[in-house]
Amino acid sequence: QYVTLSHRWGTGEPSLRDIVGQKIYSMSAIGGLGKLQGFCAVACEWDYLWAWSDTCCIDKYSSAEVQETIGSMFAWYRQSALTIVYLSDVPDTGSLGSSEWLTRGWTLQELLAPRTVLFYTQNWTLYKNLTSSNHKMDVAVLEELERETRIEPRFLTDFSPGIDDARSRLQLRRTTRPEDIIYSLFGIFNVHLPVLYGESAEHALGRLLTEIVSQSGDISVL
Repeated sequence: QYVTLSHRWGTGEPSLRDIVGQKIYSMSAIGGLGKLQGFCAVACEWDYLWAWSDTCCIDKYSSAEVQETIGSMFAWYRQSALTIVYLSDVPDTGSLGSSEWLTRGWTLQELLAPRTVLFYTQNWTLYKNLTSSNHKMDVAVLEELERETRIEPRFLTDFSPGIDDARSRLQLRRTTRPEDIIYSLFGIFNVHLPVLYGESAEHALGRLLTEIVSQSGDISVL
């Protein structure tokens, strides 16, 4: 069993090469390293020995590993025992709706895939001091998520992808690179396509829809 981290990337995120052979807690707690330390500490508090972060558990210098990760990330989050969502821009008295985490393309699958989620504020305090072991089962949190994301609670707790639904959700989200908004759907639809940075988002969408039609035979997606 393992824990996954979902977060909004910031400055100074550690890479795999930064931490190989290092003791995490002996490194300077600055920027992304401080966040990584906080995540690992929370995982230990919940009695998990394995923790996975997309910042340093992927060799970003390996195109093959990046390719595999983009196609597999939805499944990895779905199979995790717990996903910790770190809201770096939400103070202890703040609300989910103010967080950029809800506006990013890649975090959509990190919201939909996990069965068990806990939200933590910028000081690594449980959101609204909720003590339940799964915030996806908390009625107040589900209502807040539905209000902010326009996703019905039944999809938040037991999601299976639908073409129209995924398209509408992505209209509310942004990515740094335009084509990433489409790549962030690869795992959701369980397709393994080449990642071609530099192509247009429209071309990437065309490739995705073609693959979905090829697998499903459903031409209505077009």
